[in-house]
Amino acid sequence: MLAEGDLQALLLTVKLASTSTALLMFVGTPIAWWLSYSTSRMRSIVSAIVALPLVLPPTVLGFYLLLAMSPDGPVGVLTQAVGADSLAFTFWGLVLGSVVYSLPFVVQPIHNALTGMGKWPVETAATLGANAWQRFYKVVLPMCKPGFVTAAALGFAHTVGEFGVVLMIGGNIPGETKVASVQIYEHVETLQYTQAHSLSLVMLIFALVVLTLVYSLNGSSARLVRINTTS
Repeated sequence: MLAEGDLQALLLTVKLASTSTALLMFVGTPIAWWLSYSTSRMRSIVSAIVALPLVLPPTVLGFYLLLAMSPDGPVGVLTQAVGADSLAFTFWGLVLGSVVYSLPFVVQPIHNALTGMGKWPVETAATLGANAWQRFYKVVLPMCKPGFVTAAALGFAHTVGEFGVVLMIGGNIPGETKVASVQIYEHVETLQYTQAHSLSLVMLIFALVVLTLVYSLNGSSARLVRINTTS
């Protein structure tokens, strides 16, 4: 049975993951497009920067994000310039950290889908008079749908499972920054193993459902490609 604090943490986690995933898809799609078709010498550097959260310890990433949000940091200077408060230890600070931390999990599936599609469908649509939006909406999105769905699912799931980054830049403020992973840590720290087990079980089931969905989509996509190839 989940306590009131656990339910509050779960709701905040879903809110954070939903907001972050929407921003990740908005930011990650053009980055994946550029990485798929650009011939710039900066492509390798940009790819490395996007993939950096995969190998960088979350606490290190959270530390530098916290410095960036400080009054003297670039993010802090920007927020002060527009008359806003610091993003550190706020929900929107968690959103910023989540977008940075989960970016490779969104960019990579979309990049793979775009690379697998190739240039010819878009170029063909362009020769038929389709504008950029029509080419994306009527050609790219249908052909790369599994990649976009996988990116959204992985981005959401990865945000749900964050701990080091959110703890560094958000702390454990109830209703504001205390997400499910932080709540579990607090239960264990205070020897409340029954509550930790209940909340962890919910997270485990969620992760299993998401991964099953992702692998099912990838399997369906692969079968479709084989059918189209042999037909």
